[in-house]
Amino acid sequence: MQRRGPPETSTTVSPALPIPIVQLLQVVTIAAAAPGVSGVISRVEARLQGRAGPRVLQPYYDLAKLFRKEALAPDGSSWVFLAAPLGAMTCYLTVPLLIPVLTTFGLPLGYMGDILGGGFILSLASFLVAVAALETGSPYAQLGASRAKTFGAITEPVVLFVVFTVALVTGTDLPYALAATVRSSAGQIIRPAHLLAAAALFMVILYETARIPVETHSGTNEFGMIEEARPFEHSGPYFALLKWGSAMKQLILFTILLNVFVAPWGLASTPGLVPVLLAIAALVGKAALLGVVIAVIDNSFAKLRLFKITEFAAGAFLLAVLGVFTLYLGGG
Repeated sequence: MQRRGPPETSTTVSPALPIPIVQLLQVVTIAAAAPGVSGVISRVEARLQGRAGPRVLQPYYDLAKLFRKEALAPDGSSWVFLAAPLGAMTCYLTVPLLIPVLTTFGLPLGYMGDILGGGFILSLASFLVAVAALETGSPYAQLGASRAKTFGAITEPVVLFVVFTVALVTGTDLPYALAATVRSSAGQIIRPAHLLAAAALFMVILYETARIPVETHSGTNEFGMIEEARPFEHSGPYFALLKWGSAMKQLILFTILLNVFVAPWGLASTPGLVPVLLAIAALVGKAALLGVVIAVIDNSFAKLRLFKITEFAAGAFLLAVLGVFTLYLGGG
């Protein structure tokens, strides 16, 4: 009688991707998925308003159409008008290198700057867009740029307080370390100081993405619009870069909120092909779900007057300050 050995087991190991490829995929994921997330928000908003609405993929078709059009520049504008969209797009492509988009482990360029440095890069992009608007000589574009910088002076201290609070809670301000601390225990998420800081950041995101109920991304232009007013004089590929960059900024802020503050799960722990692909799907799914929540919030309130933005930003600032006080009073 022939004795048989133990059955052979075969394990399938996912092929490992080179680290530079994984880092490049973080940028490509943000750039490729950003218009789709905007399309989901527009679709949900239309359905909530009882309209059929555009297709989810409509932003991709709009960008393709704009890239095929001719680019024009107003009389009297300098080279800054055409260079600003390229500089802003460069900033938006840089930030995904610094934040945990797909992986739990830090990539080689992930420690070039902390979360505050990423915020400075986004602020630089906003500054370039505002300068380009001033170059046009258009009163409407200049008004949008002036309002953006005015209200930005209110929201930027809120971001500083949020980063300061979370850095005190977790002991670091590096995005990968922040996410690792939050991911280490469920108790880290329900800390009062962390919840207050995350709520303040969420309110800032609503303003930075022009989703608070004083602006609109659809319909006719209104005097209350800010985000849509600045690139009003751009056309062709340069206008496409500004629209694409705005969508990328939105997804970057979503990623910081989700993968650093609220839900840092679904990220790849190894550079394998399958974990990275699953991480891409997880990020797109979480961002789409957050977009649905924001669309519901945006359509649940009547349009506010412009000066209400200061009250909205002041509320976010108060939450951030309360987070700091809560931390020192034993609630952190």
